[in-house]
Amino acid sequence: MQSYLDFEKPVADLEGKIAELRSLSGDDRAVSIDDEVGALTARADQALADIYKRLTPWQKTQVARHPQRPHFSDYIKSLITEWTPLAGDRKFAEDSAIQAGFGRFNGQAIAVIGQEKGSSTETRLKHNFGMARPEGYRKAVRIMDLADRFNVPVVSFIDTAGAYPGIGAEERGQAEAIARSTEKCLELGVPNLAIIIGEGGSGGAIAIATANRVLMLENAIYAVASPEASASILWKDAARAIDAANSMKITAQDLLAFGVIDGIITEPPGGAHRHPEAVMASTGAAISDFLGKFPGSRGKLEIRELRREKFMAIGSSLN
Repeated sequence: MQSYLDFEKPVADLEGKIAELRSLSGDDRAVSIDDEVGALTARADQALADIYKRLTPWQKTQVARHPQRPHFSDYIKSLITEWTPLAGDRKFAEDSAIQAGFGRFNGQAIAVIGQEKGSSTETRLKHNFGMARPEGYRKAVRIMDLADRFNVPVVSFIDTAGAYPGIGAEERGQAEAIARSTEKCLELGVPNLAIIIGEGGSGGAIAIATANRVLMLENAIYAVASPEASASILWKDAARAIDAANSMKITAQDLLAFGVIDGIITEPPGGAHRHPEAVMASTGAAISDFLGKFPGSRGKLEIRELRREKFMAIGSSLN
């Protein structure tokens, strides 16, 4: 069943009428509803397109968090073959918020790292809503070390509200683990690609998103803190999250203009949660394009330098 956001009410009303017409007609072939359904469907499609043309930053935040939006596990199933996840950080424990391992993309071996939020109550609890503990980032470092050793490109999928802020995580060195993961991203001698598929929150996202190329889905968000957290810090009032979202420049379009990201993967009207197959195809094309532009003939030093130049140039166009 489709889950509607508040601002999608006009579409919900039209699609509700369509469902009602179909249920009333039942098997009565004497009554044709095709024309009415066709007209209502066209109106619903147009309403959806109009709404998604003018989404505000807060509305994009809601779309990025939509419970039916494809998650890391969906991208793995759709794009990666021979997927072999690896567990544990070899220091303390396994963290299920960050999934990492090796597989093949169009036959090419790659390392894949990503945050998994879960899609049901059980899986959300298992994956801690995509909020990783230090063990998750140390596992990511372990996978990147292996990728570097065997000259395998790294692709990361980012979808987290941020790193887990619990006492245990802080006691085990959350900040240090995030810093080490970010450092490893910068040190990699193999090309790495980061794709923000939902929320890109704080250092929890940057830890695996510091890449040669950073892409965002059209309705994803990427920020130093969530709108709610920012509102609490700035105004001592989390209820002002809408004001924070509108001020923070968290959308893909804003961040592309600033040079923080390198490209946008378009989503059909209605978002990735309505059209997962189309978004998977577009994401696959983006990965293929990236891997094609970083052939194995590039040396490790050149790949590191290209990454360094990219991050040093962020914001330079605004000077």
